[in-house]
Amino acid sequence: MSKFTTKERFLEVRYRTETICKSLEPEDVSAQPVVFVSPPKWHLAHTTWFFEQFVLSVFNKGYQVYHPDYAYYFNSYYNNIGTRVVRADRGLMTRPTLQEVLSYRSYVNKHMAEFLKKEQPKKIADIIEIGLQHEQQHQELLIYDIKYIFGTQPSFPELDFQIGLISEYAAQTFITIPEGIYQIGYEGEGFCWDNELGQHKVYLNEFQISNRLVTNSEYIEFMESGGYKDFNLWHADGWDFIQKNNIEAPLYWFKIDGEWLHYTLNGLKKIEKALPVSHISFYEAFAFSQWKGMRLPTEFEWEVSSRKFKHGQLWEWTNSAYLPYPNFKTTDGALGEYNGKFMVNQMVLRGGSIASPPNHLRPTYRNFFQPELRWLFSGIRLVK
Repeated sequence: MSKFTTKERFLEVRYRTETICKSLEPEDVSAQPVVFVSPPKWHLAHTTWFFEQFVLSVFNKGYQVYHPDYAYYFNSYYNNIGTRVVRADRGLMTRPTLQEVLSYRSYVNKHMAEFLKKEQPKKIADIIEIGLQHEQQHQELLIYDIKYIFGTQPSFPELDFQIGLISEYAAQTFITIPEGIYQIGYEGEGFCWDNELGQHKVYLNEFQISNRLVTNSEYIEFMESGGYKDFNLWHADGWDFIQKNNIEAPLYWFKIDGEWLHYTLNGLKKIEKALPVSHISFYEAFAFSQWKGMRLPTEFEWEVSSRKFKHGQLWEWTNSAYLPYPNFKTTDGALGEYNGKFMVNQMVLRGGSIASPPNHLRPTYRNFFQPELRWLFSGIRLVK
């Protein structure tokens, strides 16, 4: 747990969200280039609505909601709460303005800070903790979405909130994990999501896992060898996806005058070959592993071996479908919708990324996305 009081931690998390957005202009915050990107203004408001909806309106007697329509505007997927603006239409909302949304954040922050002057019973404290963890998830999504919005601009803007990958200079070696029965899932007193619970044992055959991520240099070899043109390397869905969308390189890569460049939050840069390849779909990660004569780890292999290598630069695709652990149960009400209803048509990623908030992750953390998505900070670790 944090060394800060709940009030201090609440204000620190809220401040970090706004810091990520500090270099955005009003024209940036309503943009939604594609359906899986949410406008930055929506993130700022949605994370505020969460505390108003689940904490202040329920437990703070006499609290007056900031605006009666904001629950409709800024609910995400909580069917128990009521109707909402559909995801694809979030970018159509020019109103409320950015200033109105910032005023909303200030209003809720003020009331939450006052509410948190008193120590809250565990039931309320647990909901507040979920809200903070939820906002930290949205901080990472904000960075994904801002990069996508900026990465589709001809000027390739820079973001003041700077993060960057580190080169994978280490020679590749493979760490052997012996066969055996291993325990999987979260164990401890601190926070975890419900999808990490249901501690159980799995049997693993012996395997060898790479000490580092796949680099840009290695991925360029795959591209130049015709990896995007050999259907034998791809799942049928993956092959259909890259054909339909004319994909021949990772997201944000551009070939200009015969040289590969890519968009980073520092602007358009030459490809550094020792950096880990990023913005890779599960389909591409799988095809690359086939080309190398290897495979992706299962999420259980990743969890068991994770203490033996460095991770946290990029979310690492696993070859595991996102499914419930034994005895998984959802809580009643809207907060029970948080993870369980998404356990279909998604793949698990492990490890965190440079966009993840500090101290937000743990080895048992299960991220999940659809296999075609590439705007997340994702990469590849191989197993043989």
